[in-house]
Amino acid sequence: MGPKGCVGDLASKVSNYLERVSCAFELGTHTEELLAKRLEAESSLLTARQNGEEFKNGGVAIPEASGFFSFLEQNIPRSLKEHQLKAALHLLTVVNGANFSVPGSGKTTVVLTVFERLRQLGRIDSLFVVGPPACFGPWRSEYQAVLGQSPTYEILAGGDIEARRFKYLVNQESVADLYLTTFQTLQRDWERVRVLFQRQGVKFYLVIDEAHYVKQPGGAWATAVLNVAKFAARRAVLTGTPFPLGFSDAFNLFDILWPESNPIPDQDRHRIEHLAHKKQYRDAQSCLNKAIGPLFYRVRKSDLDLAPQVFHLPEKIRMRKYEKKIYDFILDRITDMSSSDYLRDVDLLIRLRKGRIMRLRQCVSYPVLLGTAVTDYNEDLLDGSISLGDIIKHYDELETPAKVTQLLCLVQDHLQRGRKVVIWSNFVRTLEMLQDKLQSLTGVRLIYGATPTESSGVTEVLTRDEIIRQFVNPESGIEVLLANPAACAESISLHKACHSAVYYDLSYNCAQYLQSLDRIHRVGGSEERSADYYYLQYEDTIDADILENVQQKAQRMNDIIDQDYAIYSLDMFDDDDELKAYDRLFYKS
Repeated sequence: MGPKGCVGDLASKVSNYLERVSCAFELGTHTEELLAKRLEAESSLLTARQNGEEFKNGGVAIPEASGFFSFLEQNIPRSLKEHQLKAALHLLTVVNGANFSVPGSGKTTVVLTVFERLRQLGRIDSLFVVGPPACFGPWRSEYQAVLGQSPTYEILAGGDIEARRFKYLVNQESVADLYLTTFQTLQRDWERVRVLFQRQGVKFYLVIDEAHYVKQPGGAWATAVLNVAKFAARRAVLTGTPFPLGFSDAFNLFDILWPESNPIPDQDRHRIEHLAHKKQYRDAQSCLNKAIGPLFYRVRKSDLDLAPQVFHLPEKIRMRKYEKKIYDFILDRITDMSSSDYLRDVDLLIRLRKGRIMRLRQCVSYPVLLGTAVTDYNEDLLDGSISLGDIIKHYDELETPAKVTQLLCLVQDHLQRGRKVVIWSNFVRTLEMLQDKLQSLTGVRLIYGATPTESSGVTEVLTRDEIIRQFVNPESGIEVLLANPAACAESISLHKACHSAVYYDLSYNCAQYLQSLDRIHRVGGSEERSADYYYLQYEDTIDADILENVQQKAQRMNDIIDQDYAIYSLDMFDDDDELKAYDRLFYKS
């Protein structure tokens, strides 16, 4: 059952039941008001479904559509693409709608255009965005680019708690254009947000960005969003991956959009879950589509008309003397240890195998990483070897990894052609090492988890937004960006200035890999220029297995991504990818 287990919903069910059994009853004034409100919400949802279905069939039957094109010409500096125009009209049509368009299609542009239209019609006063911290900068910069003016804004995340909470105390004159908060902060402050949304004379447009973060029914973040949703004047949810685990991921998203009606009836929820459990996906999709099909809009990758993505064959590199000695020794140790794994406890064995895979990944990234601890893993793969321990400890004095030498040549080639480069690595210490090596060639910046999203008052520490602005500025002299996929594989856009990405190392996390691909391949910069992807790969190492694995999964996603109900992870983004890799590498038949 969704969040409709409220008094109005209960009163509606009880009164319907009493009517069916012809039992006389009388409603109190408060209950009548609740039922009237519930009936009004259900009527609005029915109208939205009818209008959304008509729109998807080629018709537009809303007052907002008339005059919309002249509104765009007079008020929106950015020229909308055809698919963005249709998405905006759909959002106006259904009032509370979802945009499930693929990453890089311009969902932020769509929402900002709709927001400005509604604001000029007097239906909305302020935009309230909930999302990951990385989305704050793009919302502010896109506001300027789309609407041609800098927004007044408030960041409702981080900083002094009391100072932040004071920002919720606004009136009609002091309300900001744009409010930005995180799911974590909303979880703590939802009561204050609810009060904010109830301010007399102020109407808020609630937007949930990267909405797949609140897909889990009963989750703390989802509950916080649901607690405030009904107090907003309008609502939108945005995500390029709407059903990452299954059809039931849609339940929360549409409850957020229509919190006072029942967008997916309880009986349909049970039926969808039952059909999915039986792997009858077509029937589950059909059932879900009847409820939500008219209420969401999806732009497919093929609709974007972008230049192609060019995936270059991996640069195969021979390891240098000491890194090869370390890798071969650890590989042999793991092979020997695997022969007695059947004696281990299952839970312990899982931790050991994941830890061993991590050690191999560290070897092909930067051998110095082997001197760091790995969570839940403390095996001595060096077997007490003092000489190998010394090699790792003093590795930087002995040699430079062969990958670094190849990377420097690749970057130098791009610099000579006037091309900026983003370099991806999954290890912070590797990124720091690469920063030191690249500084002699050109300006370089680094973004990883500890890079602040907002200014902390320490002037010498650049925020992510400042770093990205420097990188995309053609006059800045910053030609290389080093980045960690876990920190910035989503919500940042580099495509207007950068068209080349180098993968120094990879993980088995296909979701992060796919997100990172889209940083340089997006609407508004990739229509005429292809995106180039380069891979550095050590010969006869785990590098080849990782690349093959993520590329196979990426291809499988591309095969289904144009479907409206693309369930990416029923068997794609498993948590046991590393365990499967371990079996491939050490239990070959």
